Amino acid sequence: MKLLYFKHAFNDIVKSRFLHIVAIITLAFAVIITSSIILFFKNTTGIFNIWKKGVKVMVYLSPETPDEAIHEIQKKISGMYGVKDAIFISKEEALNILKQQMKRQPSLLENLKGNPLPNAFEIHLIESSEVWEKIESLVAHLELIPQVEEVEYGQKWLARFSGIINIFTLSGYALGILFFIASVFIVANTVRLVLYAKRDEIEIMRLVGASDSFIKTPLYIECIIQGAAGGIIGLVLLYIIFTSFISNVGKGMTSDLININFFSFSALSTILICSMFIGWLGCFVSLKNFLKN
Repeated sequence: MKLLYFKHAFNDIVKSRFLHIVAIITLAFAVIITSSIILFFKNTTGIFNIWKKGVKVMVYLSPETPDEAIHEIQKKISGMYGVKDAIFISKEEALNILKQQMKRQPSLLENLKGNPLPNAFEIHLIESSEVWEKIESLVAHLELIPQVEEVEYGQKWLARFSGIINIFTLSGYALGILFFIASVFIVANTVRLVLYAKRDEIEIMRLVGASDSFIKTPLYIECIIQGAAGGIIGLVLLYIIFTSFISNVGKGMTSDLININFFSFSALSTILICSMFIGWLGCFVSLKNFLKN
């Protein structure tokens, strides 16, 4: 009996191939667009998390801070929760580092009347504290030290990048829902057209006592095959676009810090199952309305 269902399903696909090709192409485009947004979000989130792990907190002391107080301040900072180490960088050492970094533009530092740089501490965090909320909590405690003039930890670009990711996340959810509804609607209409084309045949089958499951099962199989075909074609095309992007545009972007990856096997399987589910759901919606009449 199962073999008969599959035979009917494949015969219907061949008979109504134009409708099924349209549905498969639509599903493939939905998979490409939705998956590319998910892929972009996955990689940017990974890069953002790696950057967050490398966050350093710089504490700049006021010029009036006496040298005798520096050891006490360092001791106080080192004792704070989340601090791995606090390295003191004197203003003389900071100027030497700046000169090294600007050795190709020495004229910019030649006319300095004095050292304009402050004494500072470079703070590294323990791994569990490299999260946004804990960094801000630590910064709030550091700013309470009277001799601290300024605390800097790249908050502006971190907040801006975090905001961009949030916008993309919301856009991805919205587009994903939109394409999900559109795909279900198109598959449901495809099935409805097939059902109208076969309505006389279905009526005869009912008159001779065929059960609803006998009528519905081949259609469910057709739609699941549609979903699988659309999912596979969409993922293959997305992989071709991705490898083309990496081999051309992304040559200078990939490094140990910025590592761009495609979906894992489990993620690919999940996307394929979702595509098959869309096919099944479209068939379910259409059959529910048709068999009521």
